[in-house]
Amino acid sequence: MREYRRVHGESTRGGVDTPIMTANAVVSPIPASQHRTESPTAVSTMVRLVRDSFAAVEPQADQVAQYFYGMLFSIEPSAREMFPANMQVQRSRLLRALVHFVQMVDRPDDLAPFLHQLGRDHRKFGVISSHYEAVGTALIAAVKRYAGPAWTDEVERAWAEAYTIMARTMLDAAAADEGPASWPARVVDHERLGWDLAVVRVQPDHPVPYLPGQYVSVEVPQRPRLWRYLTPANAPRTDGIIEFHVRSVDNGWVSRAIVAHTNIGDTWRIGPPMGRIGVNRKKDRDILMIAGGTGVAPMRAIIEHMAQWGQNPKVHLFNGGRKRDDLYDLPHLQNIAASNPWLTVTPVVETEQGPGYEHGTLADIVTRNGPWADREVLVAGSPAMIRSTVSRMLVAGTPLDHITYDPFTLD
Repeated sequence: MREYRRVHGESTRGGVDTPIMTANAVVSPIPASQHRTESPTAVSTMVRLVRDSFAAVEPQADQVAQYFYGMLFSIEPSAREMFPANMQVQRSRLLRALVHFVQMVDRPDDLAPFLHQLGRDHRKFGVISSHYEAVGTALIAAVKRYAGPAWTDEVERAWAEAYTIMARTMLDAAAADEGPASWPARVVDHERLGWDLAVVRVQPDHPVPYLPGQYVSVEVPQRPRLWRYLTPANAPRTDGIIEFHVRSVDNGWVSRAIVAHTNIGDTWRIGPPMGRIGVNRKKDRDILMIAGGTGVAPMRAIIEHMAQWGQNPKVHLFNGGRKRDDLYDLPHLQNIAASNPWLTVTPVVETEQGPGYEHGTLADIVTRNGPWADREVLVAGSPAMIRSTVSRMLVAGTPLDHITYDPFTLD
């Protein structure tokens, strides 16, 4: 599930994406007309009840997830075909989804864009309204089983209200989307940059309408039904080719298969574009970009897009990694900066020292160079990097509403 306000909670770009079918909350299949929250007081009560009851089941999250999926596949056997054979990753994904929704349930203006994207994205699984009902029934049964004394009729109504908001928003967005549910794309190039890193270029049958900085979900033939979020590292091109930078990670079923076993001619499926990272060139505010590892991909796509114009807001990119080899795209970015005076690139290395590099973590170096209170701030990388960098910037004086990042940064 990915990402929301301008700053969303964390999850995983690059994360495995299998259908959660709005499993961010729990529900009984009660008609929406019976669950409308009308007043701020009612919303506050719903939020309190949902959060308190979730806190009671969170220590037993694995058992809750196992019970939920067992119940779901019993109620709706056709849903099993949407999921991978091994459910280990999916079970942990349910917990992340629950946490994300619980954290966002009282922020509808922030949550709605996320749910709109999620509803459109779930079309690729063939999700229909009956699946939402089955998910609701299964989830409310699972949470009720493990909530103990925290579960009451009032709590059940609160979860139903929260889920109804979410499910209706997703269903409406899916119904309104006139584009394809996914795009087939053929692998035209696979370049190994190291044992754990590869650049893969694919050519869709028809152009994918993404904006620079957005991400998409992909399914590869080596791991059917295990979708992974990846960010195009190039601005949209006339030939439609999309470049992805993929690093294999521990227990990363999809990322390791892409890096080690992708073949020219493989057919990938690409889901609808998602995400909030981007630049509005018409704004007066200059840009600060902070990218760790393959988190440089969205920044690279945005910079390539901006390079089409002679005048742009000033952009300062801090490109960081643990060692120099992690800055695999630095020469390309420096070449762009050499002919575009609005762009400054600062390489940051955590464990090595040398001329031309700042030494330290991205959080250290960025905050050492200023509070950046007058900048639009874009952050991409691992959850740990995003968390530490954003926290440090807030302490240093960067306004929260100036910071944008997307979750889904792990596999």
